[in-house]
Amino acid sequence: MASEEEDPQPTDEEELHLIGPDEIAYRLDMTPAQLKITYAALHSFLNDLTHDQYDVIRVVRQVLDKLPDERSLRDIRIVD
Repeated sequence: MASEEEDPQPTDEEELHLIGPDEIAYRLDMTPAQLKITYAALHSFLNDLTHDQYDVIRVVRQVLDKLPDERSLRDIRIVD
């Protein structure tokens, strides 16, 4: 009896490389309040990082550069 070969399951490492480092991994729609909270949280996180965490600092700054600046978010109310 001939056995059917199963497709091998990708390893964890292979799954990590499904999206290239410069490809869009995720799109996210946010309300103005969610955007303001995200901006504030990323800034707080950035302030808590140490200089030896350069790679993380670089990525956080890249994300912040995609968001509107603080002045644009200033008038957004979090609660009604």
